[in-house]
Amino acid sequence: MTRRLLVISPHFPPDRAAGAHRARVLAPHLAAAGWVPTVLTVDPASYEGALDPELADLVPRDITVIRVPAWRAAATRRLGLGDLGLRAFVPLYRAARRLPADAIYLTTYPLYPAAFGPRLSRALGVPRVVDLQDPWVGEWGRSVGGGPAGAPDLKSRASRALAMRIERSVLPRAHALTGVSSALLDELAARYPVLASRPRLTLPIGIDPREIDWLAARPPTVATASASDAALHLSYVGTLLPLGRDTLQALLAAIAQINRDPSPAVHLHLVGTSNQADATHAPLARAAAEAAGMSAFVHESPGRVPYLDAMRVLAASSAVVVLGTRERRYTASKLQPALASGRPVLAVVHAESDVARVLAPLAARDPAIALITYTDDEGVGSRVPQLTATLARWRDGLPVRRPDTRFAPGATGPELAAALGRLLDEVTRARR
Repeated sequence: MTRRLLVISPHFPPDRAAGAHRARVLAPHLAAAGWVPTVLTVDPASYEGALDPELADLVPRDITVIRVPAWRAAATRRLGLGDLGLRAFVPLYRAARRLPADAIYLTTYPLYPAAFGPRLSRALGVPRVVDLQDPWVGEWGRSVGGGPAGAPDLKSRASRALAMRIERSVLPRAHALTGVSSALLDELAARYPVLASRPRLTLPIGIDPREIDWLAARPPTVATASASDAALHLSYVGTLLPLGRDTLQALLAAIAQINRDPSPAVHLHLVGTSNQADATHAPLARAAAEAAGMSAFVHESPGRVPYLDAMRVLAASSAVVVLGTRERRYTASKLQPALASGRPVLAVVHAESDVARVLAPLAARDPAIALITYTDDEGVGSRVPQLTATLARWRDGLPVRRPDTRFAPGATGPELAAALGRLLDEVTRARR
């Protein structure tokens, strides 16, 4: 029996924000899992950032997508309300009330629309699954923030307090949860004991295998990180998180040791480090590169690039880098694109993170995947010798990736949709 799933995702192509990819990857494959999706999202004219028409081309035309206009940012910012979730809160809720559904899948970020989830679920008389692509309550506003040198400030503390309030009112009332990290879901179940008996499913940020064919059929449109020389060009695409600075410093220390004899040299290319579309944003890695004496070998482009352009950068690199943070629950959204690039992968992550769990079996059989882990007791700084040895080995001759490690197990669109379909089946059966 095929049922109807209302997928509420404020970000959706052609929006190129990170939050657009959950619904984009799942939607084409949900019907095969027994759930026909209707994606409720925001009209492209309401997005403030640049749009990505190429990303929209990856969405099959037979998927029903309903778009609503959000309140104009120019007007709401006068009241201090610029967040898309706040601007689209009322339009999304009003539209959702009119749509037929057998279940609701509400994915965040932004998190504010999740606040109308309980009321919407009662109005439609259907179960609701809440998806967390990031923690609602993390270190923002506690140990990091928008203050000087990344310290918490009044705005970040207020944001954290509001997130905590929404979390307490929404998550314990959800019929099931999905999240990018098993540690995150376990943490929530410990914080809200009622969730211990509710279905929970870890869904990594995955990839649609069709993207590989799509990219192969189109020439590069951006400057790539690779160069026509003998140097080893490493690429990292994504935000540089405050809690990941130690990992970057360890990588730079290893590169500094290798480049004492820079023939050939190791270069590090950092793309999209600010997570802001503005390409003029101040470089975040400059100070660390200068401190390591590596300014000539570190090339940073702070502005966020479109997803498919980011994939092109990775595929044209000598090797791809995945940098973790001090958080055990950290799950890198860039892990699957790194694997799909087909290039060697160097991952430096916490030993208890989901990234380490996913990569460990792949690294065990593929020498082109180097997994270097650290712990709370033995920080990433202690792994500089291991990093240096790996880079020295790769500079002498890059290993060739095995075809069967291009996708992490359970991380492709069809696999993720099938897993979500089983969860939805379980939730709807429980309510009969």
